Amino acid sequence: MKSCRILVVDDSLITVRKISQALQDLGYEIAGTSLSGEDALLKFRELSPDLVTMDITLPGMNGIETVKGIMEIDPAALIIMITSHGQEQMVIDSIDAGARGYVMKPVKPEILKETVEKVLANYSVNPGSDTGLGGDRD
Repeated sequence: MKSCRILVVDDSLITVRKISQALQDLGYEIAGTSLSGEDALLKFRELSPDLVTMDITLPGMNGIETVKGIMEIDPAALIIMITSHGQEQMVIDSIDAGARGYVMKPVKPEILKETVEKVLANYSVNPGSDTGLGGDRD
């Protein structure tokens, strides 16, 4: 089992449940869930998750603004955007704001697994590891 704790953020409860179940099936722990950007910031502070999956389109504070807020709290935060087709510019803006990767909806478990593993491998700070944080994402 992986010890990674994940915060799942999406304004659709159905999507939150699907992503959470897929992550649990892959062996990850769900630290918490959130349906809005504002709540995601509170939960991020409270739960200190290892990784966040973030919908781009959220009511009120959108996903890009939420990424910026999380990065202010923890510049080393690991965030994967969950996006719909046609949101390419928003994905670019999210990566520029600090997100480490993205997954297209509908979320396929194998793509989610690959993306989570890639982000953890490339950006996690592991004691004794020489990988550290991968700063350049070009």
